[in-house]
Amino acid sequence: MATLTVRNLDEDVVRRLRIRAAEHGRSAEAEHREILRLALVADEDQQGARAQAARRLADFRHRTAGRGSSATTALLQETRDARTETLARPHEGA
Repeated sequence: MATLTVRNLDEDVVRRLRIRAAEHGRSAEAEHREILRLALVADEDQQGARAQAARRLADFRHRTAGRGSSATTALLQETRDARTETLARPHEGA
């Protein structure tokens, strides 16, 4: 296994590392290893998740290509027109 030495750490960072290690029942060194492992594994997981999302979006675009969709402004106008028509109707019992 390789050895990593980290120099010139701020005292507050070291204090927080020791506190966090104590909270997890580990030495500061073991906590440091776990933090590095989580940061690097999480980074790889995020890259994989992003790539998977990009593939799914590309597949969706391919499947729905050419279908056409209503423009947002047209949908909003239809909703407004329907609401205006509903409000313009005479109320029953009035």
